[in-house]
Amino acid sequence: MDLYVYYQVPIEQADQLLAAVRAMHRSVAAEQGVVGALKRRPEEQNGRHTWMEIYPAIPDGFDKALERAVERAGLANLIVGPRHNEYFMDAGPCA
Repeated sequence: MDLYVYYQVPIEQADQLLAAVRAMHRSVAAEQGVVGALKRRPEEQNGRHTWMEIYPAIPDGFDKALERAVERAGLANLIVGPRHNEYFMDAGPCA
């Protein structure tokens, strides 16, 4: 199962968010063995960008570990609104 997390960030917070998420990714990789990726949409809307964290092949319990890492990184102070989690799994072979 892969986890995709998206949220909005004011443009003026972009550099701070980038540094915080990179540090968080290092911590999560060391603790959980999951290497995250970070993306953002190229266009802005209302002075914000939409950012996406991607975590492939997450183990059981990863969600709680990520929540703790997010809190330690102080991401709530850098984003607007909630973080949205989406889960995707590999599709089986077509018949």
